[in-house]
Parts: sequence; C-alpha cells; structure tokens
Amino acid sequence: MTDIPGAMRGAVDLAALAAQSRRADTGLATIDEEAFQELAQQSMQRPVVIAFVSSASPQSEELARTVEEAAAALGVTAAACDVDAQPAIAQAFQIRGVPAAVAIIGGRPAPLFQGAATREQIDEVLGQVVAAARQMGAAEGLTEGSAAPAPEPEPPLPPLHQEAYDAIERGDLEAAEAAYDRALRENPKDADARAGRSQVRLMARSRTADLGAVRKAAADAPDDVDAQLAVADMDVLGGQLDDAFGRLVDLVRVTVGDDREKARARLLELFDVVDAADPRVLRARQALASALY
Repeated sequence: MTDIPGAMRGAVDLAALAAQSRRADTGLATIDEEAFQELAQQSMQRPVVIAFVSSASPQSEELARTVEEAAAALGVTAAACDVDAQPAIAQAFQIRGVPAAVAIIGGRPAPLFQGAATREQIDEVLGQVVAAARQMGAAEGLTEGSAAPAPEPEPPLPPLHQEAYDAIERGDLEAAEAAYDRALRENPKDADARAGRSQVRLMARSRTADLGAVRKAAADAPDDVDAQLAVADMDVLGGQLDDAFGRLVDLVRVTVGDDREKARARLLELFDVVDAADPRVLRARQALASALY
C-alpha cells in the first residue's frame, strides 16, 4: 500500500471525487457506530464485509465498489466505513491504513486484507468467508458457488501512461507528471494525459496538507490568493466541488493581473480532474466565462 491515493487506468481516479457520491452509485452503505452494531447482529445470520475507506484515497473507494460487487454475487452483506469520519470503528479493528477489509462472521471479526486487492483476490477471500459462515451456521441467504467471474482484463495502457501509473504506485509523483508531460508533447490532444497530469499535480500539492490548517489560513487571510487556492484543492479532494469551483470563480472576479491568471489557471486545472460532463463543471465553466467577460 502506498502513502498516497492509488492510480486507476493511466490516471488516478479522481473523476468522482465525492466519496458519498461514489457510494451512492454502487449502493454500498456507509456505517456509523449505531449501524455497525446492527451489522454485528446481522452477522449472526449471514456474514458481513466492511471496506474501510477514506475520501482522500480514491483507491480505497474503487476497492469498496469491487468488494460490494463481489459480495452481492454471494449474498454477503457489504458496507463501507470512512476512517476519517468513524475513527473509533477503525481503531476497534486495528485498521492502520486504507484500503482494508474485515469480515464479521457470527459476531466475530476476521481481518481479510489491507492494501489493494484484485477482483480475483477478493473473490477468493469472500469464498473463504462464505465457507466459514456455513460451518458456523451463519449463512442465511447466501448463494451457492463462488463469486461472479472477474471481468476481462483491460487492454494495455500506452507506454507513457503506464510509466505514469507505475510512478504513482511507487509514490513518485514527479516522475508521473514528467511521463504525462512527455505524452502531451507527443500528442497535445491526449485528454487522458492532461487529466492524469492535473490529478498528479493535485495530489502533490495536497499530500502533506493539513485540512484544518489550510481552512484556517484561508479564513484568516481571504485576500491571500495562495491560501484560497490551497483550500480549493482540499475541497476538490473532499468532493466539495461546488465550494471549490465557486471559491475560485469568486477569486477571479476580485483579482487582477497575475493573481487573476493564477486563479483562472488553477480552476481550469481542477476542471480536468473531474469528468468534463459533470454538471458542476459545466456550471462553473459558465460562471468563469461570466467572471472573465
């Protein structure tokens, strides 16, 4: 497991940055302490799998979706726990990093894995969970057989995209950005490379940032352009896209010269991080055009 959010196909998957939105798309419930107690009770009848995630780790969100899909194929109950919002639950399971997954079978916790896992690995582990649940008489509603077969592997990435992907996986964001830069020099219209570069830059700016300190700095110095840019970055990482985009559009309106260009350029770069068809991007683009002209 790396120290930073992991990479998807050629670029870090920050296109759906809001953790709650991503879970809503998959139907995976997010638990608090009360819901956790209910799941522990449910585990007496059927096994429960909890994926531990963080809004700062897109890799963990991807894992949660895969766990949910594999669990649904077997009739296993699946849920997600945001370690940032529910530190007590994470501590109870001794979760030291995300992504991670734990099963509860008959009221008993069973660590499954910590770190990234492929669909094949998740299928195998959940198959063992089902077998254990049957032995303990806690297999109500489970389906027979193994989880659904893994999807066909995706075609290989272009070489420079693969180079960037590998660099992100080992935590070398500078090398990843350099690879995307070379890809853009070869093909300036490579939208995936442009998005990947923007995502890597966002991670590099934010990887050591303290959210509380960033927000305080922005509140204490509303005229400090760099402080406003920093909090916009954190809002994008946290899925608060309207807040981030609105902050920067307002900054464009009230600044001039180099400061205005800096705010405009950062906003355009953050647009690249998100799906271009996202309605929040479309609204912000219109607002930016109005602010500029």
